[in-house]
Amino acid sequence: MSKVNTVLGAISPEELGIVAVHEHIGYGMPGSELDTQWWKTPEEHYEATVPKLRRFREYGGGTFVDVTGICNGRDVDYYKSLSAKTGVNIVACTGFVGGDTALPFFARASVDYLRRQFVHEITEGIGDTGSRAGVIKVGVSRGGRMTELDKRIYRAAARAAVTTGVPILTHLAIDPQPAVDIFAEEGLPLNRVLFGHADDGPNAPNTPHEWIFGQGGRIGFDTFGYETEIEDPPFWARPRQERLEHFINLVHKGYLDQLLVSADANCSPLGWPGVKGHTVNYLFEDLVPDLRDAGMDEASITTLFEDNPADFLTMRT
Repeated sequence: MSKVNTVLGAISPEELGIVAVHEHIGYGMPGSELDTQWWKTPEEHYEATVPKLRRFREYGGGTFVDVTGICNGRDVDYYKSLSAKTGVNIVACTGFVGGDTALPFFARASVDYLRRQFVHEITEGIGDTGSRAGVIKVGVSRGGRMTELDKRIYRAAARAAVTTGVPILTHLAIDPQPAVDIFAEEGLPLNRVLFGHADDGPNAPNTPHEWIFGQGGRIGFDTFGYETEIEDPPFWARPRQERLEHFINLVHKGYLDQLLVSADANCSPLGWPGVKGHTVNYLFEDLVPDLRDAGMDEASITTLFEDNPADFLTMRT
């Protein structure tokens, strides 16, 4: 049976509904939650997060993919309570946002140790939560070039993906040649990989979008909403119209089936204030209207928000 792992158990791809494929319940750099300047109680995080997920559900959202890796605040028991409370499917990940977010214990681990860690979290569960990971997160460290540790994590992830059928989602799509080489060496088809953050301000000009498409990979325009027009924009912001035109241009070139979209929002940031006013619901409140205004038909919108993520997230063994 085709299935997708969620924190409350495996479901069929048809049950996913509208998917936000690259989001965070609560994300922070390792140890940042200990900075008392931004310290929040569990109750405060809960109060900040539940209304956003309920609104997501009211808009018709079905599934929220949390790509907060190991060491960045992943809390699966918390996700289970949120999913039960709001009715939103939550997919948790194994893996790391990037080598530079792995704490020393994992940074020193071998490829085989990391592979076994990822496979265990996908097939047996994350800790004693009973919840299995549904996607593997990897990424390029700060500096824009894959480090030796990044490559070790990518190789472990590729082996785990081949073994379990769970897909890989990357943080950043720059410097993709080493990643593509590793995936080929490990026998992982590139349509099982979503290269993320291909649309943000600093990285979009350095991302070879059409080269990745040509290799068979998928591209994530997953920082929608981080715009230079908002108050106090982050460094990765980009003009709204520029990002939209970039995206629509790729659709017109015939890449619709290889594109996925998301907002990379942080429901309740850990150890930093986050970006004021930006939530996962940007997808419904701004992006879908923008796509319609740009001439995209309803069938194509369904492909973006339902068909493509369902095809990507379905385990394939």
